[in-house]
Parts: sequence; structure tokens; C-alpha cells
Amino acid sequence: MLNYLIRRILIAIPVLAGITLFNFLIINLAPGNPVDMFINPSMSQADIDLRKEQLGINDPIYIQYFRWLGNLLQGDFGYSYSSYEPVMQAVGARIGPTLLLMGVSLLLAYIIAVPIGILSARKQYSWLDYTATSFSFLGVSIPNFVLGLGGIYLFALTWKILPTGGMYTLGKEKTFVDLLHHLIMPACILATASAGSMVRYIRSSVLEVLGQDYLRTARAKGISEFMVINKHALRNAMIPIITVVGLDVPLLFGGAVITEQVFQWPGMGQLMIQSIGSRDYPTLMAINLVAAVAVLVANILADIAYAVADPTIKYNKR
Repeated sequence: MLNYLIRRILIAIPVLAGITLFNFLIINLAPGNPVDMFINPSMSQADIDLRKEQLGINDPIYIQYFRWLGNLLQGDFGYSYSSYEPVMQAVGARIGPTLLLMGVSLLLAYIIAVPIGILSARKQYSWLDYTATSFSFLGVSIPNFVLGLGGIYLFALTWKILPTGGMYTLGKEKTFVDLLHHLIMPACILATASAGSMVRYIRSSVLEVLGQDYLRTARAKGISEFMVINKHALRNAMIPIITVVGLDVPLLFGGAVITEQVFQWPGMGQLMIQSIGSRDYPTLMAINLVAAVAVLVANILADIAYAVADPTIKYNKR
């Protein structure tokens, strides 16, 4: 296992290098440049050219890339073009809220999806199965911003039981209860789409396992149905589910961008929208890089989880 992890990490290094190149090119080759956001009628062309020279965007693209990469290897992500603060400081202040929102939404999604998926598989073609399948399709199909706006209208404006957005109530002491009050709606919105897709995968995986001979043998030995389903069937059905969990990380980052903007949640998604609007290239590249590293780490953890879920999986020691 250790040798396998080392190989995976070594493979991830050139992948990450390719991601940095693609990340830099796709952002810096976009039409326009950051200086356009600061142009006003009083600025002369000489002032504009000086500002471009100060930012280094007059240099060839390959020089800009290697300069950025060199600074990155030293832990320097540069400075924000809009707020003039270090990018690492700006992104670091937003990672915590995003991780909190994503972690809670993932937990909620699995708490909802696992029992419903198992029940849907056990009661195949029943009213429960059709109901669960219908709601899972709705959860996947409805965009996060539609669910978010609908939730704000119902729970914040109509029933007035939840806040419209933010992480804490302005002008009040920051408490855990206040944080939880603000977290409920955006976490539930993000969890809805994830749970919708997860229910279908769990149902499909459990259905495939339920027809295996070893489960009939377990039942014939007098093992309770609860143990047959939750110990034998679910564990063997976990392999495709683990794959989906690994894929949920980039999906949640994408969902968090919209959800954080709708609910004004001060995370990386909201920072990304602000950076796009101000053409803050260093901050955008840092956010994309953090998301890419999160995806790579999630894939490695998924591989480890395969071996934990199924002891028959043995990674090549060579």
C-alpha cells in the first residue's frame, strides 16, 4: 500500500504541473486584461502602459507563466489585483467557510442517500422505490440557484424562520448557534443534488449485489436480514459508491460557487465570482489550483478506501 501511495503521489506531480499550465493559459489568454478594470477618463495611455508594465502583463505569456510558477514553488501566490492583499491570505480566509459548507452538505447527503438507496433497492418497483427515484431525479435536475432562491423565498421571506444569507448576523456576537442557523439552508441546498445522484448509485449497486449467491447462502444459514444487508451486501456495494464520493468533490466546488453567491456565504466560491468580475488573475489561479489539489487528494483517498471496503483488493507491490 505504501509503495502504491508513493507511486500515486509521484504520478500526481506531473498532472499537477499540467494543471498549472492549463490554469494559467486559460485565464491569461481570456479577452481583456486586469488594467481595463482600472481605466478612467483621467488616465492617459502612458499611465495605462505603466500600469501594465508594473503588473508584468506586457511580457510574453511563457515568461509570465514561469515567473508565476517560480513564485508558486516558493509559496508566493502573488498579490490580488483588486484588494492588493496577498493571495494566500485572501484564499486562506475563505477556505474554512467553504470546507465547512462542503463537509456538512456531504454529511447530510450521505445520511439521506444511504438509507433511502438501500430501502429503494430492497423494495424494488414499490411505491417507495418510485418515490425515491422521482425525488432523486428532481434533486439532480433542478439547478442549485433555483433551489436556493426558492428556499430564500419560503424559509426567509415567507415563513421567516431562516436568514436570507451570510455566515453570521451582522451586529451580533458570533456564536455557534448563529452559525448553525445560517448554515442550514445553503448546506441543505448543496446536499440535495449530491443526495439525488447518490441514491441512484446506491440503489443500483445494492440491487446488483442482492442477487449474488453468497447472500442467499447467508440467509440460508439463518443470518438476520439486517446483517445480510448492512454487513455483507452494503460493504460489497461500496466500491462504485466510493468512486462517486471521490467525484463529488469537484461537483461540490462547482455547486458551492453558485450556492455561496446566492446565500452570500463568505467562501471560495463567492471569492471566485468577485475575482472574475474584477479580472483578478492571481486570485483566480490560486482558487483553481486549490480545487485541483482537492480533486487529486480525493482520488488518492478513494483508492485507499477501496482497499478498506474490500480486503480482496491488493495493490501491486512492485
